[in-house]
Amino acid sequence: MSNNTEKLVKDIRRRTRKKYSAEEKIRIVLEGLRGEESIAELCRRENINQNVYYRWSKEFLEAGKQRLAGDIKREVTSTEVIDLKKENDQLKRLLADISPAHGWS
Repeated sequence: MSNNTEKLVKDIRRRTRKKYSAEEKIRIVLEGLRGEESIAELCRRENINQNVYYRWSKEFLEAGKQRLAGDIKREVTSTEVIDLKKENDQLKRLLADISPAHGWS
C-alpha cells in the first residue's frame, strides 16, 4: 500500500470510529469488573481494544476514588439547569395562585 493510501485508510478509520458515551463506558467497565466473562471476550464482543478497556477502567476507578474522598464535585448539566428553572417557575406560579386564597401577600 502506498503511503497516501495508508494515510487515507487511517483517516477514514479515525472518522468512523465509534464514540462511546459515558454510560456505555461505565456499563462495559462494570461488566468487566463483574468477571462473568474474560476481559478479552468482553472486548471482542464490544469491539474495543483491551488497552481501551483498561484505560476506561483505570479512569472509572480513579474518578470514584476522588469522588469518595471528596476531591471533586459533579458538574451540573445544562439539561438539569433547564429542568430546575422550569420547576422553579412552576412553583412560583403555584405560590402566586394559592397565596391570596390563604391570606398571604
